[in-house]
Amino acid sequence: MAAAESCETVDDYIARFPVAAQEALRALRNCVHEMVPGAAELFNYSIPAFALVEGGKREQQIMMAGYANHVGFYPHPTTMEAFSAELTGYKTGKGSVRFPLTEALPVELIKRMIAYRKNLIDGASG
Repeated sequence: MAAAESCETVDDYIARFPVAAQEALRALRNCVHEMVPGAAELFNYSIPAFALVEGGKREQQIMMAGYANHVGFYPHPTTMEAFSAELTGYKTGKGSVRFPLTEALPVELIKRMIAYRKNLIDGASG
């Protein structure tokens, strides 16, 4: 895929992928906006990021990325730890999970992960 630096919007980024990845990326994006209405869209590390609070820096963002066979979701290490038992069927990293394009996205799980991260951020700033 072409570098995201040449993308002006998240829509531009998504449009660069095959249909299956586009659908998964749009679904992830919809989950974020459903759980955090008004989340600002930006790019961080050349991939789409969503600020969960106004002016949110890296620690206050959730990111996503498209790949040939999966989409990456980057909710933060604290969230990954909290949901580790529910993510055993997926390839995970310290702060990331890969959702294969051959499977339906676990939308309800993703929404709960977003809500969890937002609540942590709100608690830290409040």
